[in-house]
Amino acid sequence: MNKNNPIINFFSWVLPRFNLFEDLDKQGTIESIQKGAEIKGTNLWTLIFAIFIASIGLNVNSTAVIIGAMLISPLMGPIVGIGFAAATNDFDELKRYLRVLAVATFASILTSFIYFSLSPISEAQSELLARTSPTIYDALIALFGGATGIIANTRKEKGNAIAGVAIATALMPPLCTAGYGLSQGNWQYFLGATYLYLINSIFIAIATFIFVRYLEFPKVDWGLYKEREKKVKVYLAIFSLIVLLPSVYTATQIVRSSYFKAKTNEFIKAEIVTPTRKILDKTIEFGSPSKIELSLIGPRISDGDIEDLKSKLKLYGIANSELILHQDFSAPNADNIKYEVLAEIYQNQMESKKIDEPQLAKEISVFFPGLASVSFSKSKRYNVSENVYQEVTMFDTEWTKLPTETEKQKLIDFLRLRIEEEYLELNVRKVKPSS
Repeated sequence: MNKNNPIINFFSWVLPRFNLFEDLDKQGTIESIQKGAEIKGTNLWTLIFAIFIASIGLNVNSTAVIIGAMLISPLMGPIVGIGFAAATNDFDELKRYLRVLAVATFASILTSFIYFSLSPISEAQSELLARTSPTIYDALIALFGGATGIIANTRKEKGNAIAGVAIATALMPPLCTAGYGLSQGNWQYFLGATYLYLINSIFIAIATFIFVRYLEFPKVDWGLYKEREKKVKVYLAIFSLIVLLPSVYTATQIVRSSYFKAKTNEFIKAEIVTPTRKILDKTIEFGSPSKIELSLIGPRISDGDIEDLKSKLKLYGIANSELILHQDFSAPNADNIKYEVLAEIYQNQMESKKIDEPQLAKEISVFFPGLASVSFSKSKRYNVSENVYQEVTMFDTEWTKLPTETEKQKLIDFLRLRIEEEYLELNVRKVKPSS
């Protein structure tokens, strides 16, 4: 073999850098895993306090607080222990770690349930909503995070990678979200968050299993009990299948869901959105069947064009999907959409610092079709109690059909924001019939 061959020299230089056996500490790793997998005494109290901290962070939508809770959480311990015990054929330890993880999980959900039951803030914040369903990225993060964690744990110098893994794999927030769902009676949140937690735990354990086997940790020697050893291997094989098959199915479903959403957004951008047509509201649901529901503003799409759009779905790989288009604000949240449009128009004009009164009148008439005419005027009003003059903007309106109290209040709120006037009056009257 030619030692001067550049390819051989390159691999001779590169391959040793991937060597994981050089600073391997097998005995220290075993002791570390056994100690970290115990959830009792100090570890149990740490877990409970960490859950309280994470729950508060989710409740007030504070990312920093959630990260702090994940740093001090001992939940990684029993999950790594499960993967390690399975890889070393230690069935007794595997059962023990599963019991420990079950207790830790129950204690975590109970703690967060108690907190959210007592908390005055019951609204679900964005940080909490993000933990209600797994994505392909959650599974990949758990897999690579678990691999990083076990590699770091097997070194003589542990380094600071384990703390980073605790943050990245995010075991605490899903448990807190499950407790929140339970406290609110929202089973969708509870099941979705629990599912995310299980997916994270499974992929961390799988990564641990793979690297413990690769690093050739000693397996349990059953000595004279060869028959029991055979049974243990059968039990471990069954356990591995129980863990692996659902995770493969889940990963497949997550990939399919992510692919569907990406292709749907590609379809919407290419076929529906134009410079004059915008998406006001969008719902994309992957399932059987999948659903694409859009609320549009801009040039109306004819029934014939809608059929053409439906036929084009197969070109994007999303043929078995229901396409629903709302073009007349007939969607269930139509009132909110109308108001959002008004707010967006207001925001755009505020950025240019210009208020065009004729344009303002047109905007109002578009979203309040019953409006026949509007006039604006400013006046001063003397406030006797405060002994001051107040500038008041008067809006005099005529209507072919009088607005409801809700419509009047929405118009007042919009005008108050639109012209930046705190004091205004809205006069409403019906158009007099012509004689």
